[in-house]
Formats: sequence, C-alpha cells, structure tokens
Amino acid sequence: MERMRKLRAKISDNDSAHRFSNLGVDVYFGQAKFVDSETIDVAGTMLKFKRAVIATGARAAAPPIKGLSDVDYLTNESVFSLTKLPKRLGIIGAGPIGCEMAQTFALLGSEVFLVESEHGILTKEDREAAEIVHKSITGAGVKLLCCGQNLEIKNDGGIRLTVDSHGKSYDEPIDQLLVAVGRAPNVENLNLEGVGVEFDKKGVKVNDNMQTTNARIYAAGDICSKYQFTHAADFMARIVIQNALFAVGPFGKKKMSDLVIPWATYTSPEIAHVGMYEDDAKKEGIEIDTYVQHFSDVDRAILEGQVEGFVKVHTKKGTDTIVGATIVAENAGDMISELTVAMVGGLGLGKIASTIHPYPTQAEAIRKLGDQFNRTRLTPFSKRILGMLQRLNVGR
Repeated sequence: MERMRKLRAKISDNDSAHRFSNLGVDVYFGQAKFVDSETIDVAGTMLKFKRAVIATGARAAAPPIKGLSDVDYLTNESVFSLTKLPKRLGIIGAGPIGCEMAQTFALLGSEVFLVESEHGILTKEDREAAEIVHKSITGAGVKLLCCGQNLEIKNDGGIRLTVDSHGKSYDEPIDQLLVAVGRAPNVENLNLEGVGVEFDKKGVKVNDNMQTTNARIYAAGDICSKYQFTHAADFMARIVIQNALFAVGPFGKKKMSDLVIPWATYTSPEIAHVGMYEDDAKKEGIEIDTYVQHFSDVDRAILEGQVEGFVKVHTKKGTDTIVGATIVAENAGDMISELTVAMVGGLGLGKIASTIHPYPTQAEAIRKLGDQFNRTRLTPFSKRILGMLQRLNVGR
C-alpha cells in the first residue's frame, strides 16, 4: 500500500488544479449549482456560460443489506487507504472490482470471503472467460459464496457476515468489509430541475450528441453513461468539446453511438472485451460466426506457463467483419486494442491474417484467428487442389 501511494503521488499531477491553471483554465472550488441556463453559482461566485458540461461522476452506493448501516465498511474509494492487511476480509459483489480486490488481498495473505447473489462471478462477461478467472481466484484462496441468500451484516463488537450459499449457512467474523456493488450518480444539489435537465437514478439523460434535455448543457462520463470507465469518459469529453465548440463548420457533430469502447477486468488472468457478446447478437437478430484460439496452442503462452485462456472473436455470419471479441490472458487489456483498432478501421480477420506478428508473442493468437477465417473460405475444389499439391510434395 505504501508503494502504491508513492506511485500514485507521482501521477497525481495529471488531475491537479495546478496543471489546469497552467493550461489557462480558471479553477473554482466549492459546491456548484445551476442558477439558470446561463449562470452557475459556485459557493457564492456567479459564473456566466454559453455552454456547460456536467461531469460530476458517480460514487459507490451501498445496496439495502440488513445491518450494513451499523458497521464501517470500505468501498473502492476507501480501500486504498488501508495501512494494515486485514486477516479476514469480506467482499460483497463479484463484479470487476470485487474480483480484482478479492484476488489481490488473497495473494497478499488475507482470508477472503467473496459474496455474490447470482451464480458464479463476473456475471456480465462471457461465461467461459469468467470460469477461467473463477478458477484462478479460488485457486488463490478466495472463498466464493455465490447464489448468496439472506445476507446480513452483524455488529457484536466486531463485524460478522452471515449468508446462505448453495444450501449451506455461513457465519464468518471478519476484520474489514468491502462493498463492491452499486454506483450512484452525483446529481444532488445541482438544481438540475431548475434548468430543465432530466435525470433519474441512473444519471443525467443525454442524446447521442451528449446533450442533456437543456440544449446548452452537456454531460460526460459516469454521470450519464453505462460505460463507467476512465477511458470511456475521456472520449465522451472529446465528443462534448467537438459538439459544444466546433459543431458548426466542416467538423460536424460527433455521436456517442460511434464509439467502440473496450474494457478490461484486471484480475490474473485479465478479461478484456469489446463490442458484442453472443447474447447481444441474438437479441439484435444478428447471425454470427465465432472463432476461438486457445493459448494452449500458442508457443509464447506455453513457454510462459500461461495456457489458461483464449481469444474469441465474433464476426457477421459469412464475413470477416468483427462485431465483438473477448480475450482471457495475463495481458488481455493490452491485446484487446488490436481488435478494437480493427473494428474502428473496418479491418476484418482476413486483414489480420495477412499482418505479420512477431514470433513468439501471445498476440499471435489473434493472427491465428485470421488463419481460421481464411480456412473457411476454401471451396471443395480448392481443397482438392491443395490436397493434390500436398501429396505431390510428400512424394518428392
């Protein structure tokens, strides 16, 4: 933790008021609220605007769990302030944050109890991919209590976690509790109602150009998007700048729906994804072909002992057009970018097959998927010709 905080301090200047001031930005601190459609009140200072952006983000939100309000618990925002390793750690929620923290603390030496109301972990991810991570984190010592029912937190001088999982009742004393489920948008005290900006429990409502229901006010990031990632907020902000300042002229308006957003869960191995899952394609009536390359057949992965994983790509049926991809690997978050670039650039698996990849690398698995696609293009006639050539070469 001490090492982490030192490294975090080195990069903190990127988000500092000092940096923005040096760039020529006037920075004001204080509770802000809209007065009208051209004025913001920041702790008594009135600021006039032609365009405004709501970028207040979201915060960790506690679900309605019996007894939770009676104890002090950690969230993804406060867990990094720990100075002592908890001997026994309870985590509620087996989503990305819950799984990342569960595996990390188990590897650091904590006894970890991971509670999830649904079956398994990472329930929104590809099930084969999630199962590999499930095996990895339980192998690290995490006790998964999934299909959890009757969850209750008790305070009897210490924290106790009680839950029913797969027909068995658990009553576990823990030193710290981390709540890793639920997010709430920061919409309070902004006077959004007063300026006609619609919002609900999911956040501020925006159109495809990132405009709110007040045309002069935009929003970006976690406050308005289901994609709650730093890199997604970055590109939404770019859309806002484009549309708020440069929409008139040769640039035109940018749309959020044009974004191709990858994401990664930083467990070991990592899961990274971009585009559609198989279920998404079914819901939208899109027929797909699926190609899978396991790392157990990739030389670099074999040499590094990292064979538990795969690259899976979905294409529009009968074509090499990529509509979605999932990677499970130690560096999946880095590898998914190649497939994201391909999707943005309209490059299919055929182009990837013809792109030379350094040997040996794990990214070669992606090129092998291109080879898989090319083999589907062989007609019965071409297969016979290749077979004849192969037999002739063997004869020589």
